[in-house]
Formats: sequence, structure tokens, C-alpha cells
Amino acid sequence: MSQDFDSKQSRYKLLKGSDLAQLPPLIWLVKGVLPSTGIAGIYGPSGSGKSFLCLDLAISIANGKSWFSRRVKAAPVVYAALEGEAGFKQRVDAWKLHYGQPLPENLHFMLQPFKLPVDEDVEAFSKVLPKGCVVFIDTLNRAAPNSDENNSKDMGTLIEAAKRLQVLTEGLVVLVHHTGKNASAGLRGHSSLIAALDAAIEVSRDGDSRQWSVAKAKDGADGNCERFKLKIEMVGLDADGDAITSCFVEKDNSVGSIKKVLQPQGTNQKLVMEALRPLFKDGVTGKTGAPPLAKCIELEIAVAAGGIKLTCPTDKRTTRSREAITGLTAKGILGLNDGWLWQVT
Repeated sequence: MSQDFDSKQSRYKLLKGSDLAQLPPLIWLVKGVLPSTGIAGIYGPSGSGKSFLCLDLAISIANGKSWFSRRVKAAPVVYAALEGEAGFKQRVDAWKLHYGQPLPENLHFMLQPFKLPVDEDVEAFSKVLPKGCVVFIDTLNRAAPNSDENNSKDMGTLIEAAKRLQVLTEGLVVLVHHTGKNASAGLRGHSSLIAALDAAIEVSRDGDSRQWSVAKAKDGADGNCERFKLKIEMVGLDADGDAITSCFVEKDNSVGSIKKVLQPQGTNQKLVMEALRPLFKDGVTGKTGAPPLAKCIELEIAVAAGGIKLTCPTDKRTTRSREAITGLTAKGILGLNDGWLWQVT
């Protein structure tokens, strides 16, 4: 690749448009959903079925078989089951019994305690991981028991640790995470998490209806979604002779979908949006990642302005404002990149 400037004394390289054209295209792990390398997130409220969905996804990747009719590139998978370990064997048994086949050889599980913010844990874990593998960490909360998810410093430490694990494995790290008490607010914790992800899948539930949707896909189209069911399978009998059951994922081909409301949900989101709308009118354009004419405002200014509008105790307003903005971003009402916000709808 050519350079017009003498950069012998610098580690940085200047590229021309012709140089960019020679760079390799994005390689998909799951076409239109997950890239083959980077950091991804799968999140949803408790009981939404996200862990069952993650196991189903992990098996499809290890098999190299299509997932919800989407092309899959085969890769070794390691599933760190840090939450619900006792029932994990039953989930695996349910899948094997239903499909009548063993798990793929290049799918492995890790059930020991693992702390993502601890360098020694990351280094030790990386040494047993195959190069180019997909690592599921289920859940982020169990991998960071002493971290404050709402604290920007703590969340920054978690993100850097995930990136470190990704660099060491040269693959994809998938963080399985919860939503907060208000599921419409999206990923629980500091807004820097959703901004750091290369891809995100949101899992939602309305009664017995479940759905996963692409909440974020860099260089891809978000908003794609699929319905699914959790089907019950008996996997054995307990000491009293009662049935032991678990579930497996099955695509739901029924008509319709769980609607994603693209309006602020809950009092805090509505109040924060009221505070931000006037600020967007005086915003600036030309920020990276935003549409060319979109008026952008700085994230921290938005957090402060939203906090003023809220009616909760003063010491909670910054946190609640940030949570509301995270929810608005996750729902696609606001866009976020490099610390700048803009209105999408």
C-alpha cells in the first residue's frame, strides 16, 4: 500500500481510497447477524429464553449449519455457562434427545468461575481457547460480580477485558446480558456497552411469544427479527420418579411478530426525550457514524440535561438519565457513536 508521506518514524499508516479498496470485506459468522470477529451482545429480560437461544446458536455455529435460515460459517465454540450451571446439562440433553444426534465435536463448555475484569483469569482462559473460536460468556453479570454496571469506569474495564480476550483468541466474544427492570430500556448498565459492541441481538417475550431481533449490526442491517418457541422435552426421571424436563428452541412460523414500539417507554424515557429535543435543534452535523445532516449532541451533555427533567431523588438522576438514553438507543430512537447522539425517529 502506498504512502505519500515519510512515516518511517511512526507506527501509523496513511491509506488512500485505492488502499481501502484492497482491504478484505467483512466476513460473517451468521449472515447479517454476527461478524466472525469482534464483540457481540445477546440480551433480554429474565425468562425471555435468551440462554436457550444462545445454546441453539452455539450448536449451529459449531456445526456450521444454518440458523433460522441464515448461512453460518463453522467455527469452534466455547460456552462459559456461569449462570444456571445445574440446569445446563438438562438443556443439552433436551437438544440431543429432540434432534437425535450428539453435540458437535468442536463445541466445548466451561463451568468454572471466571472473572472478566481479572487479567489472570482472561490470560488463563485464553490459553485453552482455540484460535478463531466463538466464546459465549453467560452471563456478563456473573463474570463481573463485583463491578458496578452503571459506572462508566467499571463498564470500561469490562469492555477492555472483553476486547483483550477477543484479541487473544482472534475470534468473537459474545456477552450474554440482562435488561433492567424496565425491559424496554435495553441493555442493563452504562451506555458505553452498546456503543462498544460490533453486533447485538435483543431477545423479547410477550406471554408465550418470543422473538430475537438484530438490535445492532455494524456494516449490516439492523431490525431483522425471527419468532421462536421453547418446546419442552423430558430428559429423565428424578429420585422420586417424577419427570425431569428442559427446553429446546424451535422456529415459530406463525404469522405476525412481537411489535417493537419505536416510541419512548416509561416516564424517564419520555422526560429525557422532552429535554433532548430542543438540544438537537442546535446540534452539530458531520459526526462519524451519524447521517450527514443529522443534528448531534454530546452524550454527557444529554445525560446532564435529561437528569434535570427527572423527578427521582437528585442523587439518582444521572444514573436514571443514562439508563433512559441507553434504552432509547437500544430501541433505535436515538443513534450513538463516539460519544455523540442523534435522533433516528
